[in-house]
Amino acid sequence: MHPKYPILILPGLSSSGPNHWQTLWEQAHPQYRRVEQQDWFDPNPANWVANIERSIQACTEPPILVAHSLATIAICHWAQISLLKIRGAMLVAPADVESPNPHYDLLVAFRPIPLSPLPFPSLLIASTNDPYAKFERVQQFAQAWGSELQCIGAHGHINSDSGLGTWPQGQQILAEWISRQNSF
Repeated sequence: MHPKYPILILPGLSSSGPNHWQTLWEQAHPQYRRVEQQDWFDPNPANWVANIERSIQACTEPPILVAHSLATIAICHWAQISLLKIRGAMLVAPADVESPNPHYDLLVAFRPIPLSPLPFPSLLIASTNDPYAKFERVQQFAQAWGSELQCIGAHGHINSDSGLGTWPQGQQILAEWISRQNSF
């Protein structure tokens, strides 16, 4: 897919490793740019939001954001305070940082998860067996954010462990979603 708009890739906690679909998309499409964070392992929401803001400001025109896991929550925090415009966001496998999962103890600062409608088109992609967010909770996110929800079946956290490789289905979903957006 060769979009006519900038695509920013936003990895979640610990970034996206060499076999993660986000990394593979970047390798296949050099025009995709990763939003880097100062600390991938001890994230600070204010820093993550500031880096999202800077990355969007650096684009020559409003970008499309492609976020995974914790980055989806960071985008929701960013949307609460920013006046910058984006074309839309593909939010993949949002992390429910409010769940009692001990893995999220270091993510308390990302609470509460904003549940306001997002001021841009958004597509939320979920798995039925994501260990970091129950599907019912993801449905609540989609409704609160005004996101189109697409369930891709049982693919865990839609990450490297899911064995998706370049995740051609995700690329197709993104391309079709972009083509349906009249505002783009």
